Amino acid sequence: MAHRTVELLAVGAGPANLALAVALEELAPDLADQALVVEREENVVWQRGMLLPDALSQVSFLKDLVTMRNPRSEFSFLSFLHARGRLDAFVNLGSFVPYRSEISEYLQWVADSLERTRVEYGRTVTSVTPVHGADGEIDRWTVELADGETIDCRYLVIGAGRDAHVPAVFEGLPAERVIHSTEYTQRIAGVPADRPPRVAVVGGAQSAAELFGAALRDLPGCRPTMIMRSIGLNGYESSKFTNELFYSSFVDEFYDAEPEARRQLLAEMHRSNYGGLAPATLDSLYRQFYQDRRTGSDRLGMITMTDITGATTDGDDIVLTLTDRRTSATRELRCDLLLLGTGFVREMPRMVRALGGALGLDQIAVTRNYRLETGRQGAAACYLQGVNEATHGIADSLLSVLAARSAEITEDILAHRAGRPAGDREPALAAA
Repeated sequence: MAHRTVELLAVGAGPANLALAVALEELAPDLADQALVVEREENVVWQRGMLLPDALSQVSFLKDLVTMRNPRSEFSFLSFLHARGRLDAFVNLGSFVPYRSEISEYLQWVADSLERTRVEYGRTVTSVTPVHGADGEIDRWTVELADGETIDCRYLVIGAGRDAHVPAVFEGLPAERVIHSTEYTQRIAGVPADRPPRVAVVGGAQSAAELFGAALRDLPGCRPTMIMRSIGLNGYESSKFTNELFYSSFVDEFYDAEPEARRQLLAEMHRSNYGGLAPATLDSLYRQFYQDRRTGSDRLGMITMTDITGATTDGDDIVLTLTDRRTSATRELRCDLLLLGTGFVREMPRMVRALGGALGLDQIAVTRNYRLETGRQGAAACYLQGVNEATHGIADSLLSVLAARSAEITEDILAHRAGRPAGDREPALAAA
């Protein structure tokens, strides 16, 4: 089997590792020459499963991969628009918020524009193994790919995202009848069109609302019903004061906070990212329900304050057991298709947990500069991107902090290579 060695290997060509690749090219070109990004898909697509035609990003175009760190960078979103001949048109649009598909195009453009850091597609990582020297310290990482190739690296950066959350109650259902939001655009065309399906959309936030609207467009004549545990749909908490907590400069404050304060911050900011809808989505959805009620179509359904406590099949039907959180009363809902806007699991991704097990770690600990705390000093180091919300704040998985974080990781690697102290404080613990 093929084997090779690189200095730095980044797993996943999403926004986090592309921002790192840009930082390497601008801040550490010699290291960039020895860096490789591997991506399991055949191209770069942002939010692949929910790349819907009219979906908008929720973040300003200025919070791209680089502008907040280097406004003069040739890798900025404005540079992308200029290269595509759309700068005038975008300015005339009068919006800080691009289409989601436009952000996706920008990310692929960045990947194609890199001059030093290589990006390889169709490369699925199956395992990561720490390699110890005679003194017990970690000398390197061996990464195995699905085709059997192995790659040794000194610096490993994992930025492949979190695992999709599929509630356990649905585990026994036929896989072809359950679509998580991360797979919607890839799988919706495979839904049989022999009859208008009854669709249950699970969730009460932005992704569920987008799935609801997409089903109305993509499955003509369907009868969709939203099911949620909350009392109803709410808009994002998006005051300018709250948005200051998404600044990259707030990461220090969050990291240094007491554990109880961190929990309070995350709980109070839940509706700023997870528990709400964009104003335009909320308004559009309400108008659809208004028209449905006004015309007497009775096609659209919404069930609030309800848990799904059972799920089975009966012939061609999926049968959901619904338990009312107010009265504990139960009833059945029959449907043909489940769309899950249930987000992502909060624990570390499987790849990180497996690596933690190989290292004998009871918990995953990261430094302020995102370096995995292995319990040993060694020649090698591993960094985690986008999975450190518990220690670095709610913006950790978002575009908002990418530019600054990529510089912090780059500078930490350079310090580690030179044998200099990185200036980190004690590592903070997150759930393993």
